[in-house]
Amino acid sequence: MAPIDPNLGLLFDVDGPLASPVSRSVAIPSILTDLVKLARAGVPIAFITGRSDAFIADEVVKPLLANGLANAFVAGKARMFGVFEKGAAWSVIDGSGLGPLTVDEKVALPQPAIDAIRGIVASRFSDSMFFDETKRAMISVEQRTDVPHGVYQEAQPRFEDDAFAALVSLGLGVRYRDREVPDALGEVPFRLDPTIISTDIESVLLDKDRGAERAIEYFAGLGEVPTLWRTVGDSRSDYLMADHLHAAGYDVAHVDVRPSDGVLERPYKIIVEGDLIHDFAGAAFLSYWVEKLEL
Repeated sequence: MAPIDPNLGLLFDVDGPLASPVSRSVAIPSILTDLVKLARAGVPIAFITGRSDAFIADEVVKPLLANGLANAFVAGKARMFGVFEKGAAWSVIDGSGLGPLTVDEKVALPQPAIDAIRGIVASRFSDSMFFDETKRAMISVEQRTDVPHGVYQEAQPRFEDDAFAALVSLGLGVRYRDREVPDALGEVPFRLDPTIISTDIESVLLDKDRGAERAIEYFAGLGEVPTLWRTVGDSRSDYLMADHLHAAGYDVAHVDVRPSDGVLERPYKIIVEGDLIHDFAGAAFLSYWVEKLEL
């Protein structure tokens, strides 16, 4: 094995670059084996995702453990961290899986809002989407995997209209696209954030830059932090991971695995993997670094 390159750190969104947006699982085996090789070499890796801790435990960490992640921690070199729900929860990841979970209760939706959205899905939209019961602070309503994407796309804006109206009726300050209604204090603490397979309802304080900050703080607590970083994602909000690292003075480039949505102009390098998209682009990116480091 080549000497460890101490000057590389990786921050990943999960849906898209690692997990297939179709199967919602890590479908390309090399993604798992390459992540384990990089972790074994001492490259710090964090998953910065809107997914819940339960999803990451089942769909990412368990497959990594099945591919030898525990052995990567035996030598004490692996460093791995998970930030869930865009910064609302976080946990160390080690050779046993997820460590103790921390949840920021200050950013959680109130229970009446959770109940209202769950009821809307059950009564009007259960034929195309489901309410994610694993979320701890945010609300996520996701496309059913047995439903064609076109069917979900037709239903999604209708659901979002109903959800927005329900939240406003509860007195919550909420933003949805170009609509914004403040609460009684004149504040707008929550937003609806549509993705290609889901709609998240979340605190405006949550986003990928917050998650990146949390991960870097964790790695810094373990010792020297690399100066060279790559962030990888499939949505425009994923650029916020690189934005944070760039503002903090790190040498960063962002890998956009769905550039058809529009590559953003940034003061750092933007990387695309040719014509590859989603997890195929993520797999190519990982393969590049495994080969570069001769792992």
